[in-house]
Amino acid sequence: MLDLVRTFTGCPAGPLQHLILPHATLIVYPSAESVVLLHASTLTLVRVLAFEEVFPAIHSRQSVSYLAVDPGMKLIVASMGTRIAVWSLSEVDNKTWRIHSSLIFPEDDNVTTLESRSGLLAVGSQSGLSVFTLILDDGLPTWSKKWSSSAVTPYIAAFAPSLTNIATTAQTQSIPHARPVINMKWRYPQASSRDDVALYTITSDSVLRIFLPVIDSPQRLQLHASLDLFLSLPLSVAYTQSLKGAESKIIWLDRAVLSNVLNANLQLRSQNDDPQLKKMQEISNEGWDLFVRILGDGSYITTVVANIDRRPPTLLQQYTLIHSEPRVLSLLPLHFYFLPNPDSTCLTLVTSPPLSTHDLSVAPFIDGKSDALRSRARGIEKISQDEAKIVRLVRTPSGNGVGVVRSEGGSVWRISENGSNMVRSGQWSAADHVVILGGGNLYATYSSQDTTLTLHSHPIVTLSIPPVNFLFSLPYDHSQEYIIAITTDFDIIRIRVTLIPHFSLMLQSRNSLPLPQLPLLLLPVDPMAWSGDQLREEHDVLLSVSDEGRLEFWVPEEGTSLGWRSSGSVKTGRRKVRMARCSSAKKTALVVRQPDGEELTIWDSKESEFASGLEYRRMLSLSERINDLDWTSTPDKQSILAVGFTTYVEFLCQQRMTYFDDEPGWVVCWKISIEQFVPYPISDSIWLANGSFLVGAGHQLFLFGQPKSSDGREATEGLFEHVARHNGPLDDYHPQMLLQCLLWGKVELVKEVIVNLARSLQVARESGLQAAQWQSIPTEQYLRPNPARNSGKRSAKLYNSLFDNIREQPPQDGEFSRPLVMSLIENLEAQPLPHLTPNEHAHLLVLIQTTLEVDEQHRALDANGLRYVMSMRSFYILNHRASSDPNSPQSKGSIPRHVGWRERLRYRDMIWAFHSESQEILLDISTTACKGKMRWSDARALGVFLWLNSTETIKSQIEVIARNEYMADGKRDPTTCSLFYFALGKVKLVQGLWRQAAWHKEQAMMLKFLNNDFTQPRWRTAALKNAYALLGKQRFEYAAAFFLLGNSLKDAVNVCIKQLSDFQLAIALARAVEQDQEKPVLCDILRNTVIPTAFGKGNRWLGSWAFWLLHRRDLAVRILLTPLTDIADSLDIRVQEIGEPHYDDPSLALLFSQLKSKTLQAAKGTSEISGQSEFNFVLQMARVFCRMGCHSLALDLVQSWSFERPSTYLHEAPEQKPDHSAVPSSSSTSRHSAFALEPAFRRQSSIMIDMDVSSLPSTRKASPSPGVRSGSPQEPTKKEDVGSFERKAGLGKLMKSAKHDVQVPEFNMDAFF
Repeated sequence: MLDLVRTFTGCPAGPLQHLILPHATLIVYPSAESVVLLHASTLTLVRVLAFEEVFPAIHSRQSVSYLAVDPGMKLIVASMGTRIAVWSLSEVDNKTWRIHSSLIFPEDDNVTTLESRSGLLAVGSQSGLSVFTLILDDGLPTWSKKWSSSAVTPYIAAFAPSLTNIATTAQTQSIPHARPVINMKWRYPQASSRDDVALYTITSDSVLRIFLPVIDSPQRLQLHASLDLFLSLPLSVAYTQSLKGAESKIIWLDRAVLSNVLNANLQLRSQNDDPQLKKMQEISNEGWDLFVRILGDGSYITTVVANIDRRPPTLLQQYTLIHSEPRVLSLLPLHFYFLPNPDSTCLTLVTSPPLSTHDLSVAPFIDGKSDALRSRARGIEKISQDEAKIVRLVRTPSGNGVGVVRSEGGSVWRISENGSNMVRSGQWSAADHVVILGGGNLYATYSSQDTTLTLHSHPIVTLSIPPVNFLFSLPYDHSQEYIIAITTDFDIIRIRVTLIPHFSLMLQSRNSLPLPQLPLLLLPVDPMAWSGDQLREEHDVLLSVSDEGRLEFWVPEEGTSLGWRSSGSVKTGRRKVRMARCSSAKKTALVVRQPDGEELTIWDSKESEFASGLEYRRMLSLSERINDLDWTSTPDKQSILAVGFTTYVEFLCQQRMTYFDDEPGWVVCWKISIEQFVPYPISDSIWLANGSFLVGAGHQLFLFGQPKSSDGREATEGLFEHVARHNGPLDDYHPQMLLQCLLWGKVELVKEVIVNLARSLQVARESGLQAAQWQSIPTEQYLRPNPARNSGKRSAKLYNSLFDNIREQPPQDGEFSRPLVMSLIENLEAQPLPHLTPNEHAHLLVLIQTTLEVDEQHRALDANGLRYVMSMRSFYILNHRASSDPNSPQSKGSIPRHVGWRERLRYRDMIWAFHSESQEILLDISTTACKGKMRWSDARALGVFLWLNSTETIKSQIEVIARNEYMADGKRDPTTCSLFYFALGKVKLVQGLWRQAAWHKEQAMMLKFLNNDFTQPRWRTAALKNAYALLGKQRFEYAAAFFLLGNSLKDAVNVCIKQLSDFQLAIALARAVEQDQEKPVLCDILRNTVIPTAFGKGNRWLGSWAFWLLHRRDLAVRILLTPLTDIADSLDIRVQEIGEPHYDDPSLALLFSQLKSKTLQAAKGTSEISGQSEFNFVLQMARVFCRMGCHSLALDLVQSWSFERPSTYLHEAPEQKPDHSAVPSSSSTSRHSAFALEPAFRRQSSIMIDMDVSSLPSTRKASPSPGVRSGSPQEPTKKEDVGSFERKAGLGKLMKSAKHDVQVPEFNMDAFF
């Protein structure tokens, strides 16, 4: 995904401090008003400690001036002016630093030095030296002054190992030096002479002096040795170095650190005759003190001082141990340190400036070899602008260069190493606006004072332009670039930057957008997806946002007076837009202020009657303020949005739509946080090339890039690969692809995919490969027409003659068969396919098994029945996983899919069963899925009584449910089944059940009551009274049963709808009792409950089903495409609420293709849908297919979709003379001549006539009536009759349009990609 690959924390200006911890060694240095902690071996950031954490009210431009580290207490002490801040390492979490304490000195007494050891703090200030001791009072650390001296202002202080002495650069006992002392250190003695002290000092001429105590006066120190450049070299070499004026730097090697490394090497190496081993053994045994001097030619000298611990000190010996080869180091550092390394056999050499770290191998080091050092990391050079806080980040169009705008000046950087590093290429001191050019090698600045645009080239070029609010550049072609400037009055200036043969700036045009009013926002469109040949294509450059939330995209148009042309717009209805960003793919993110927080929305530019453009919506609380939005594009043109908050950034990518999960279109796929690194808020963040991401906070820059494996190679999956896997085209074997193929009747293709999958897994297993090598099926095979299949009928079998047996061909090896499928399922269960979630894996197994069953049944199950069965099995899989594991399912990647328990199938899946002709088989399969005992909860979950068409089957299934409810849980309670038996009129059966319920307290009362004759009004009234009493006791289901007993079906269904919120139960009762779909109670439920519910939830499937039952098949078809508001306006049903339209299901197109000519009423409804609407609908479904990852099916849809539609019009017979001998036309002839279908529909085997057409006028002229002259005009009467028919049938528009061919726009692939 995205890992922190580089931090830019500034270069230390002075010496470094270090802290050796058990798990790591840290280097510590001040940077501006903060303290930076880095790993010594890699220079990776550990933490930035900000002074404002301790003193929030401080807002000065001072920097941390002095720093001290207490290795024993794990304290870091920093000073700024008169204030001292202290941080400590957490004892619970060794990676967390917390505020420990603070000190404040008087106003004019600035701190001049710090030293801390073992809870003692020495503070040098203008007034002298003070020593404080740490006191822990009730867990609250405080500092108490222990000792002070008003000596001359000290600048360096160091505690002696015994903590009884302290050395400063200005102490009472003066030790004279020829040059200023720049560093000092007390030597820690060996255990045998722990009371002896030795002091090392280094002066500005790089001379190290060793001071030891006087024998008779141990409190006094005297000089015993000096190490300078000329004593370390042969006389001739020293003379040559002096002539060159060579410089050098010297440092001591910590004996404890060196001893640990030598012992580790000695333990690993056992060759006694190895010279390196003997030398390391000698250094370790003798206990020498080693001093390293680095020369200007990159070589180093190691000097040995022996016998420091012996007495008398006159026995000190010094000699040169090593003089290395030149150019071991490239530069002479001002400061260098030898520190522990994670590899116990090596040392870490840290040099500064610039800050660098090296692995130092001891064996070649003591031999002076140039290969002793291996560079690990290197920091940046120091510039003054690095101390200023970051304001914003500006990049080039391609992201190969970036400008860091700071509060004072800024710098330009080039992206290198495939996005894992940045190299500084320039800097500026002051500018109001900056634009980066030439991939980060060139930049231009704008100054508001003189309104001058300056191109920082060689030579510098300037151009005077009007006051501007914003500058950005367009992708370039190596010879010229364009800068776009947006002025304060929203004029747009185009400036051409010539690069070859010489640099120049030229104002090319100044235009304003052709808008009725000034926009609220005018912003550049992100150009990250522009590359290669696409630079020649037309791209949106600007996005305007109006006060009403209208988004409009603009393309530059040269050679016109306007200069800009609108390429599209989207009406969002959002006001008070605070922030907006648009991607290259025309995805626009908006941040809108709301009373209770902020709203983040993502809009697509492809707005139509089937898509509002809204793809994502999220409400954020007041505490979650969005500070930044930025887009990038993957190589396959998928967009990723970075949403920047105060301390973290969330990355949103499009999530592939699924058929069964209601997941948002966009999801947070990754999140990065800098809270563990810095206390500063994020100033700005921006995408760079190669998927890198740069974050600026405080003074620091954080570069996030693609993850690296342990061996330095790129990891297997980065962010772009992750997004492509979750949103790109699916593999052929993916369960969603298989599911959609089965839904669209491509069973043979699915069988081929399964065979290929089995073959690939077998080859991988035989070859010992970890993953199978999948060969994709050519797209052409998806475009093959589906083989003809008779809905609801068995496929034809091959016979030789009338009485021959069926010719069954045994499957050959490698063909689709039960053994192949069983073996494949076994292999998949043992080793699931990679990149499949647990849900997807379970679905894959079910789809493979379902395909086998369909094949073995010789398609006894029709296509709609197959769709229902697949949905039902998926429903039970998801519920099983949700009930067995509350956190399941969850993907193995970073995008979890939380699918909870669902109470029922979607109405979409129920409608497939409703239109199936295999309902008896479906009922058996559904019963089997319920473990053979379907109860009402199961029937409601599967929508059984919504899709069953046979009244007898409905009644028998209700009786089955009644029996199962009675037998459930072993209670045998008659109250649980009374409602269903009363709906069937089986009162005596219920009475018999009550006789067996001796345990029930209501047995006697119910037996007595049920013994009456409920055909009499008296007992019906009694039953109704009991029903109302049960309502008062909130026994709603039992109350409905008594309403049925009292012959009040309407009251019973009202209880089901209002009290039980179960309109399915109401429909089941109405269909069982009325036994007719046109009875009033059922129609009332459909009109006043189901249809308003469908409109309120925007559920077109449920609405289509209800209209179909109401014999309004025209509306059942139209509701699939027509906006719900238009349908509602034409109804006599009161619809109070209309929900969001849902056109994100390609199965809508499948249902529409089935129903549009199924009946004459449906054909009429199809004719009332315009060709343009159908065209847009097909495009929308193709887009949905692409969003699901089924690109091949999207192509198949747009290729195979037939726009032929039924038309209804009147045939005008040719003029002819009256023929009284002609035989009058029959009613059937009249009917067929009135409704003529287009050729595609005339080829169908049948079309159901479900509307009355007997009143249609004859298509030929009537015979003259007696008494009326043949020449008298009759046309007005005829026109009136035709118009009357048109009004009654609702076919006026159809008759007018039927005279013309249906015109469909030419298909354009770009319309949905």
